[in-house]
Amino acid sequence: MSSRYRAAVIGLGRMGSTFDDEIDQGGSIFLPYCHAPSYYAAPDVDLVAGADPHDEQRSIFGVRWGIEDGHLYTDYRDLLEKEKPDLLSVCTTARIRSQIVEDAARAGVKAIWAEKPIALTLAEADAMVKTCDDHGVALALNCARRWHPFFSQARTMIEEDELGDIVQVTGYGQCGLSHNGSHLIDIVRYMAGGRVEWVYGEMESDEAAEGEKDLMGNGYLAFENGVRAYVRGMPCGIANWEIDVLGTKGRFRSIANGQDAELIKLHPGGPRGRGVPARMPFPWPAHYPGMGLTIVADLVSAIENGHQPKCSGVDGREALEVAVALRESHRGGGRKIHLPLEDRGLGILSSEIHGDDIPARVRRLQS
Repeated sequence: MSSRYRAAVIGLGRMGSTFDDEIDQGGSIFLPYCHAPSYYAAPDVDLVAGADPHDEQRSIFGVRWGIEDGHLYTDYRDLLEKEKPDLLSVCTTARIRSQIVEDAARAGVKAIWAEKPIALTLAEADAMVKTCDDHGVALALNCARRWHPFFSQARTMIEEDELGDIVQVTGYGQCGLSHNGSHLIDIVRYMAGGRVEWVYGEMESDEAAEGEKDLMGNGYLAFENGVRAYVRGMPCGIANWEIDVLGTKGRFRSIANGQDAELIKLHPGGPRGRGVPARMPFPWPAHYPGMGLTIVADLVSAIENGHQPKCSGVDGREALEVAVALRESHRGGGRKIHLPLEDRGLGILSSEIHGDDIPARVRRLQS
């Protein structure tokens, strides 16, 4: 039986605390989803503390989750020293995320659940992964589609050869390649099941590609296992946030941002006996667990069994590296870019850091 774990959150805004209160339907999200409500609801976990430099954020968090003022901190370093959490969420702006993750790993935290993107530069991501590895800390990135029941089931079907050899994965999702592109690139990587060897990229404009800010773009990805993939981060029309997986024996498609799933398998018959693609009922799970609960359970299992979380720090870093490589391809006139990238100082200023001196919750209310 699991021991009881102490959990804390750094960054007490929307994803750290209140995002679930905005959700009134499922699709790509099943509640509890964000960090505090997931710890609050998880078995064998106690939510004990939070840290945020903004007074109002701490106050809302304390009232919402029953945390007394003595366990609410302005400085996250005080939280690490005094509370000594086992599980820690880092839901701050990416501008300071890498430093907090490294400090937490050195402070003895057992598992970290960090928001995406992993960092602003590849060098920061490298340092985060290495520090966590050096201190035996499980690092998970919140590219949460990996824990979605549809995608989990599809991945199992792929591993059990129900779809045959995977030849192509296509991901549609209008987004900045670093910010929500973390989700898009990561779920394409998860479905492809391998490491990206090289890419071609096309950005929204030459001007955007020359800058360091987040940007939309499209890309062609070649995986070491022979799978090829296409990601479309530019406007996608009616297909926004859809994932299409093509195999030699079957096809899986996630539709309307996870609100439906389609399964097609090849059946005997047809012209010259080559088979007929036929739509099959997708094996919907018997339960729709809150995705945050699934992530917390994965973190606890990582601590107790020594495995990497389903979306690890390495996965988060590779999503950022693919995004950077796509931009570098455009900068080079559409040339092929091989991974890993040699220049680890490269990065993208994720759009989520824009105006990050004001909490995202407040910016959303003001808009």
